[in-house]
Amino acid sequence: MIKKLRFKLIMAAMISLLAVLLVIMTAVSVISYRKVVDDADTTLALLAENDGFFPKMDHDGPRGELPAQKNFPMSPEMPYETRYFFVSLDGEGQVNTVNTGKIAAVDSSTAIQYAQTVWTGGKERGFVEDYRFLLHQDDGETMVLFLDCTRSLDSFRSLLLTCVGVSAAGALLVLLLLIFLSGRIVRPFLESYEKQKRFITDAGHELKTPLTIINADAEILEMDLGDNEWLKDIQAQTRRLSGLTHDLILLARMEEEQVPRQKVEFPLSDLVEEAAAAFQAVAITQGKTLTARVQPMLSMEGDENALSKLVSILLDNAVKYASPGGEITCVLERQKNWLRLTVSNPTEGMSELRLERLFERFYRGDPSRNSQTGGYGLGLSIAAAVVASHKGKLTAGRDGELLRITAAFPV
Repeated sequence: MIKKLRFKLIMAAMISLLAVLLVIMTAVSVISYRKVVDDADTTLALLAENDGFFPKMDHDGPRGELPAQKNFPMSPEMPYETRYFFVSLDGEGQVNTVNTGKIAAVDSSTAIQYAQTVWTGGKERGFVEDYRFLLHQDDGETMVLFLDCTRSLDSFRSLLLTCVGVSAAGALLVLLLLIFLSGRIVRPFLESYEKQKRFITDAGHELKTPLTIINADAEILEMDLGDNEWLKDIQAQTRRLSGLTHDLILLARMEEEQVPRQKVEFPLSDLVEEAAAAFQAVAITQGKTLTARVQPMLSMEGDENALSKLVSILLDNAVKYASPGGEITCVLERQKNWLRLTVSNPTEGMSELRLERLFERFYRGDPSRNSQTGGYGLGLSIAAAVVASHKGKLTAGRDGELLRITAAFPV
């Protein structure tokens, strides 16, 4: 239980951290990429407004048409640093002029090929490889301008890889710190939990002796006084308390992860059939029917006594709380790599909330906690501990008024 709590703590912290890092990296990546695209589009717009060339500069700034952005930062070195080319097409898509004078990596044939690709694509803006393009139409002629964004995109990719690397290293460091610190975080809870289990075990053993003495004294008094309803009530309540202390001790032992349990391979099919046969008479006396469908020759490795207790708990719970005249079914089958034991019984008023609480200690399906059923609300808690000790899963579900409890074990 403590290991699961520690694991959940680490997982919750790591998922939260990764979610935050993902949001930050996404935001940085989007902003950086938009910056590259916006700068490229602004430069292309400037070139388009000036027929494919930069406006000439004087001491007051650039001369000629500027793009719509008012604060466009055009430096004197920009016309010499920018690598671009353009192709002019007529209304039929035929090439009129090609200008590759401002770039050495692209020749005329490659520029025409890129322009034809943009023309057939139909998009006004976009990328062809690492070249940002703009489709500009003027007086029946179409100019396709391409801006080399290799440096900007390489910087963007480097930033992205750096973010991923730093985030991965940070996440790994946080994971190591969490593994180290989580032990200290759960230590107070672990100590409290261990004290609780020791108290339950010690108190249970201490209660056994006085309960045995009270029961023995009641039997002696019964021999002296004869039949007496008060003595019978004392004996019934001592038996009830003895059963409760036994279940509490058993539950504490089942949840003790450090205690090694002997696990041997045994025929599970035979165990379930014998348990179902033992409850047949109990069901009949209560006006209910119990049907067992057990796939033969199924075996598993585990604690046979604990699993026998599990089957008895599930069948006892189904017989006790089944609706009058209801049909109880017990099914054992193999499905792929799982052995599934399913016990179903009709019941009334089983809400989703009660299903969630079904495996809690001292929780009983009868809100009135009527003692006539003889239960303490520990049976399904013990069943859950048995299943967990065998690395299985215990689940509860409903189909209309049918309550279905399934214990699944990996094989």
